[in-house]
Amino acid sequence: MNGLELSERFYREYGKPMLEEQFADLLPLLAAGLFGSGSECAGFDDETSRDHDFEPGFLLLLPGEDVVDRKTAFALERAYAKLPKAFMGVSRGTVAPVGGARHGVVRTAEFFRDKVGAADGILTVSQWLTVPEHALFEATNGRLFFDGYGEATRIREGLSAYPEDVRRKKLAGNLLLMAQAGQYNYMRCLKHGETGAAQLAVAEFVKAAMHTAFLLNGVYMPYYKWSFRAMRALPKLSMPAETLEVLLTTDNEPATAESKYDMIEDVSADVIDELMNQGLTKAICGDLEKHAYSVNDSIADGGIRNLHILAAV
Repeated sequence: MNGLELSERFYREYGKPMLEEQFADLLPLLAAGLFGSGSECAGFDDETSRDHDFEPGFLLLLPGEDVVDRKTAFALERAYAKLPKAFMGVSRGTVAPVGGARHGVVRTAEFFRDKVGAADGILTVSQWLTVPEHALFEATNGRLFFDGYGEATRIREGLSAYPEDVRRKKLAGNLLLMAQAGQYNYMRCLKHGETGAAQLAVAEFVKAAMHTAFLLNGVYMPYYKWSFRAMRALPKLSMPAETLEVLLTTDNEPATAESKYDMIEDVSADVIDELMNQGLTKAICGDLEKHAYSVNDSIADGGIRNLHILAAV
């Protein structure tokens, strides 16, 4: 049983009865669920994950103090703290988790302000372009078990995907990085004898390629340590994940370098095929730079289109 399932069972067996018995009048104003930071919120947890911040807990989200006052919130906090200290052989933490509170009573506005910089989840164009992608992932991952007030559901739905023009801007920037780092600079660095710079170019290509794959699937890329695992589960462009791992973990000796450059071109070709399948580019060639500018030219909003092509990466 993974952490998300464990926490939902804990909520159903202990949290929900506690709320119904002690806070029945408050239920229409509450939301309960598990999402945010932590591998369990994304279903990525395993035995190693249990060495920190892993417990059968959940979030109880409250609206602002104009709706639910501090006294009531404090009473709810005390009731949550009195829930069983262990469940199905897993103990609940007694110290503050790394990175701040991940379970317990939290104001909805505070949670989303911390994640994306907007208490109501309504982002400006500038915020959409600059909020870290993993933060958007954490704001929308996991699961809501109950939402009597509807506020958390509304905010999460509004944050569930990039606006199309923002997605295209991010795609354009990452495509240009792929072109510069992989198709152009990798072999040039090796010819200059700069093997360290060549491997940096590979890393830049891999990072941009991964962002591109998630953007083409219309989903957010999680925090980097889970990016390969998540990429392998994508319905589109999942296979290049194995190639990208090889690029990162092999040397740059001449024979290997030729093979790696071929891999870079193979990944680039797969990306171009998907760009064309989605009608995102008018360029007809194998040069990712030309496709980057074609995608940028397709952005409807002139203000976003005319920003520097790398403004969103």
